[in-house]
Parts: sequence; C-alpha cells; structure tokens
Amino acid sequence: MPVRDRVMVKAPQALSKPPYNQGVLKLKGLSVIESCTHTQGTKGTLFLEDHLLLFVLEGMYTVRFGNQEYTVRKNEMILLQKSIVVEYEKSGDPDSQYLLDYMMFFLKDEVLREFVKQADYKSSYPAHLAPVCVHPINERLISYLESLKPYFNETEKISDGLVKLKLLEPLFDVADANHQFLLQFLQLKHKTRKDIAEVIEDNYMNPVSISDLAYLSGRSLSSFKREFQAMYNTSPLQWIRNRRLDKAEELLTHSNLSVTDICFTTGFENVAHFSKVFKERFGYPPSALKKA
Repeated sequence: MPVRDRVMVKAPQALSKPPYNQGVLKLKGLSVIESCTHTQGTKGTLFLEDHLLLFVLEGMYTVRFGNQEYTVRKNEMILLQKSIVVEYEKSGDPDSQYLLDYMMFFLKDEVLREFVKQADYKSSYPAHLAPVCVHPINERLISYLESLKPYFNETEKISDGLVKLKLLEPLFDVADANHQFLLQFLQLKHKTRKDIAEVIEDNYMNPVSISDLAYLSGRSLSSFKREFQAMYNTSPLQWIRNRRLDKAEELLTHSNLSVTDICFTTGFENVAHFSKVFKERFGYPPSALKKA
C-alpha cells in the first residue's frame, strides 16, 4: 500500500488537529484522545511520541509494529511503549452501523513516575520484561471510560486539579486489575536504548526524519549521527536514500506498481525528486524500467 494512503501522523499532537479533530483532554504529561465514529475500515500510520494506553469500547482497532500484530476488540485494552512507528487499522461493529468507539491515553515518562510514586510500588523495575498483550476491561474500567465522556464537551470549564485526578484514575484501576499491566508500567519507566541497526531497518521506508529515527533509538540527534557514521561509514541520510533507491529499483523490475506508487511506497514524498535521485544513482530514470 503506498505511503500516501497512510500518511504517518505524530501522536498525540497531530490527532487533535485537522483533519482528525478528535476530542482531547490535556494535562501536563498526559493527553487523552476520544473518537466515536462510523467506519468500515480506516488505515494509517502513527509515530508514538508518548506511551499509549488504548481502550476499545465498540468495534476493533488493530496495531502492527515490526512483525507483531495486536487486535483490540470491544471492551479490551493494550499498552504500547513510546518511540515506535505503528500501522493501524480501524473498523466499526457491523451490528451497530459500523460504530467504532475508543479512547487513547498518551502517557509521558513524568506521569508514569508520578503514578509509580503515588502507588508506592516496592519494585522499581520488574525482574523480567512483561510481554505486550491485549487484555479485557473490567466493569469498573468500562464505567470509568463512560464517565469521562462528558468532560470532552466542556474542557474549558474543568479545573486542572479535577482533570489530573480523573486522568490518573485509570492507571490505578488498570494496575490493580491486572498484574501484567503493572509490570508493563514499571518496565516503561525504565528508559532503554534501542539498537540503531534494528531501528533503521524497521523504519527506512517510512517517511521519518533523522530526528525521528534518533528519538526512536533513544538517542540525541548528535549521538545518533555519530554512532551511525561509525557503524556504516556514511551519513544516515545517504544510507537511507540509497537503501530506498535500491528497493525502488527492485520494485520497478519485479512488481506491477507504477513509478508514482513506488515513489511513495519507498518513503519518497515527491515524484520529481524521486526520479532525479534515482537517475543520479543508476544513470537512467525510473521510467526506463516502467511507465508511470
């Protein structure tokens, strides 16, 4: 599927802006996005800048990152770490006119630290990594999520203190209801660096910037560039461009995709620029292999 059909959105900041315009509640370190809509299938890509706690009340929300795929159905939840790129597919319940109703809690590290401090958990880090899993929502959490909906209609009238209490509440409910989720919260609190090679291989065909890749790897931009240069003996920008062009040449030769589709599929966002750099690398334009 061409990238132009699933433009990558940085979450949560872009989800409250056009064309999304979803309901949003904000507190320092925490944003809640509410969406209640009708859809028979919507796909896209999210760059998670914060940790994501996703609840589905109606319909189905599927997320994919790397070779992992998780489908969150009615009255289920999932917790995903920040600094990853996920593909999503949303579909409504056919028995309810394809209604899709969900809430996304985006958690910054400071919120997790405050939660763990207030909860007074003895262990600062789990002895073993808790796997990502989809879990059912209990009746208490369902009631909580329904009670939160009126807040989205009067965000200007609610005090920050009340918002803080209301938005921290589900973290305690989730951790209390499911020990596996508690372990996940604790491991999210532990900042880790990712392998540069893994990050670059997973994302070189996504329309991400070098700054995004540095963030995904858990490094500053300068550290990322320095370590990348030492590993590959070239700059990240040059390596990514060449890798994308090699993939484009392969697709032009062995697929039925047009030049335009291959341009967007391999992470380029402008066909004219794609054709120019392709010719610089291979000595002939992409149209020599396939007509657009």
